[in-house]
Amino acid sequence: MRAHEAGWAHAVESARGPAWLRPPDDANALVAPLWSSTARKVEGVLEVGGVAVTDLVAEHGSPAYVLDEADFRRRARAFRDAFDAYDVYYAGKAFLCTTVARWIVEEGLRLDICTGGELAVAERAGVPPELLGFHGNNKSVAELTRAVELGVGRIIVDSFHEIQRLAEITEVAGRTTRVMIRVTAGVEAHTHEYIATAHEDQKFGFSISSGDALAAAQLIHEVPGLELLGLHSHIGSQIFDSSGFEVAARRVLALHAQISDEVGVVLPELDLGGGFGIAYTTQDDPSDPAQLAIELTKIVTEECKARDLAVPRLSIEPGRAIVGPAMCTVYEVGTVKAVELDGGAVRTYVSVDGGMSDNIRTALYDADYSCTLASRTSDAPLLLTRVVGKHCEAGDIVVKDEFLPGDLVPGDLLAVPATGAYCRSMSSNYNHVLRPPVVAVNDGASRVLVRRETEDDLLRLDLGPGDRMED
Repeated sequence: MRAHEAGWAHAVESARGPAWLRPPDDANALVAPLWSSTARKVEGVLEVGGVAVTDLVAEHGSPAYVLDEADFRRRARAFRDAFDAYDVYYAGKAFLCTTVARWIVEEGLRLDICTGGELAVAERAGVPPELLGFHGNNKSVAELTRAVELGVGRIIVDSFHEIQRLAEITEVAGRTTRVMIRVTAGVEAHTHEYIATAHEDQKFGFSISSGDALAAAQLIHEVPGLELLGLHSHIGSQIFDSSGFEVAARRVLALHAQISDEVGVVLPELDLGGGFGIAYTTQDDPSDPAQLAIELTKIVTEECKARDLAVPRLSIEPGRAIVGPAMCTVYEVGTVKAVELDGGAVRTYVSVDGGMSDNIRTALYDADYSCTLASRTSDAPLLLTRVVGKHCEAGDIVVKDEFLPGDLVPGDLLAVPATGAYCRSMSSNYNHVLRPPVVAVNDGASRVLVRRETEDDLLRLDLGPGDRMED
């Protein structure tokens, strides 16, 4: 997939919307599969966790990320219970803050991190280091040293340079570190090319087909300070079809057997990664954790039986599938504009007080989202609408196409579901826009987990004339 340099919106224009999009039977109702479990509408006003978004915006401002604590915990428990024979690592890159890290541990999960910053959050949250898995294709010496000193449970190595760094660090520290080898299985997940991570031509992992993965296993086996736990495979993100996992497992377990035969190491663990999809719109039909557990366990068990292998201890790394549906973003409408297109068609642009700085996924991945009028009921005829942000980019689009009431006016609130994964994590200060807060809601109360940025936050790092670094 190749995007137009000025944004995908310049490449294809249609005022009719995608073929799958249909007007809702009731524009004042929620499409339940897209929302967190406590979300509902009361006389047209969206409530999440028993808190009306009108009250939430009055207290905390707009835009705001709204995290449904009960739903987040329920989804974490669902993975824990369905994959009870697995180690379940929450992928912190989807969304991480100290409170969420604590929730994860409280619900019996482990935590997957990939930078020193995420490690610092885990430390501050009090996550036991043995529950951490440390990913990343270019971990610095400082990051690796800190991980070894803390006793991080496992480090997923991604290059020969990293193995050498760890060999030197563990020798100096006099410690043994448990590692896994990230491998590329040559599997193309059915997803956007930027988030398909197991095909050969990309930056992650050791190639199985080239022999690099086997060579890495041999090298690790020869380093006294490294204990080889197993292999790690991650085939992509937003995946709905288990066939990719089946092909990857077959290739990874073939290498697993080869390492046992040629290196003399019986690997006790295997990580299948994450990437489990969620529903962003009505076209998405994700599997629940119980079904995923059945399918993945069957794939690994049958492949191990065919190769006469003992089934290793398995682990997975859901992130989006836990936090994605548990969060929505609330915006305030600023302007409504009808634009006449060629052929007499009209597109209605609804501008909100956020945009690509709080959700880059539409611009980056051509992602689809849904939304709803969240502050009142409306009986007005529906219009096919494009919800856009306030940034100086034509591609600054939040929801490409949605049927919304034709009487939208400035001051109305819109809510976009399924924004928990990667929206806050990938947010920016483009145009010096302030990042929204993350507000948790539960049992009729709200509390700020990550406060809204202020102009003082922006200016604190900006050293003007006469400012000194120590200030």
